Amino acid sequence: MRIAGVGSSFPPNFYDQETLLAALRGHWMKRHHNLARLEQLHRNVLVGGRHLALPIEEYTRLETWGQANDAWIRVAQEIGGEAVTKALGQAGLTAEDVDTLITVTVTGIATPSLDARLVNRLGLPTRVKRVPIFGLGCVAGAAGIARAADAVRAFPGEVAVLLSVELCSLTLQLQDLSIPNLIASGLFGDGAAAVVVAGAERALAGEARAARPRVVATRSVFYPGTEEVMGWDISERGFQIVLSADVPEMVRRHLRGDVDGFLAEHSLTRGDVATWICHPGGPKVLEAMEETLELPAGALEVTWQGLREVGNLSSTSVLLALQETVASHPGPPGSPGLLLAMGPGFCSELVLLEW
Repeated sequence: MRIAGVGSSFPPNFYDQETLLAALRGHWMKRHHNLARLEQLHRNVLVGGRHLALPIEEYTRLETWGQANDAWIRVAQEIGGEAVTKALGQAGLTAEDVDTLITVTVTGIATPSLDARLVNRLGLPTRVKRVPIFGLGCVAGAAGIARAADAVRAFPGEVAVLLSVELCSLTLQLQDLSIPNLIASGLFGDGAAAVVVAGAERALAGEARAARPRVVATRSVFYPGTEEVMGWDISERGFQIVLSADVPEMVRRHLRGDVDGFLAEHSLTRGDVATWICHPGGPKVLEAMEETLELPAGALEVTWQGLREVGNLSSTSVLLALQETVASHPGPPGSPGLLLAMGPGFCSELVLLEW
């Protein structure tokens, strides 16, 4: 199984963090009596700017969850379709070659689902197997690659495409002055990414095989009794964030043992891993990853760079880190890589790669 292509797409509306902070300060200044705290929270996440699904002035016109979700359906098709097209082009494939389409998101809902709408938009074959997944949150990019690998392991002559679309700005609760919502308003951005996974018996052009990792194995880990660490409270207002301060502690408590056990099954140690591809979470989460995994300096620089440039895009972020790694920082031939993410459940997803 091989990752044959990775593509991404963003809404055209990009704003630096100072512009976004000014807009939120203007909205909240009549209700929030400690605007210095808002500014501190925004600066602490180390995000330089973010893409938004809509022009910034249109957000105050979203009066209902239905209006926000309608915007999600429209923009998700636009950038999701572009991401899939780019990934297929990189793999030397066309829409007709897609056997399975997996879509992941936690920021919008639709029936018919996004994948169904993209069948029409992209001209995907009517035989395509559609797998819409909602609710895995930040872990879904890694989990989606694992499920795509499962699909082509079962059918080694086929091609599976994973698409992640996250439009986090459309979930912002402007009436919520809780610390988790204030942090989220400075951390999360919008975008889409797609990954093409080809089965072992699927012929690919030489260019699509060059410097592209193969998927060796995957591992899912669920931590019982941790449902309140991260997620949504869903009401008539839409998605209200649940974001516990315990997330870095979840990393410190679980991740090293999970990674070591997974690698040991393949006669590897952390020291053997040449390339680390991680979901960013936030600065405290990344610092906890570096600390608990005892990573060398710079091992997560691609992930830190993504956080600084576009923010945390939930499930999309780890796929952006994969795209940058494949394009500019591939591991030496034959070297192991580990792609990983954590998210609501609380849980981890690990994907062992080999260049």
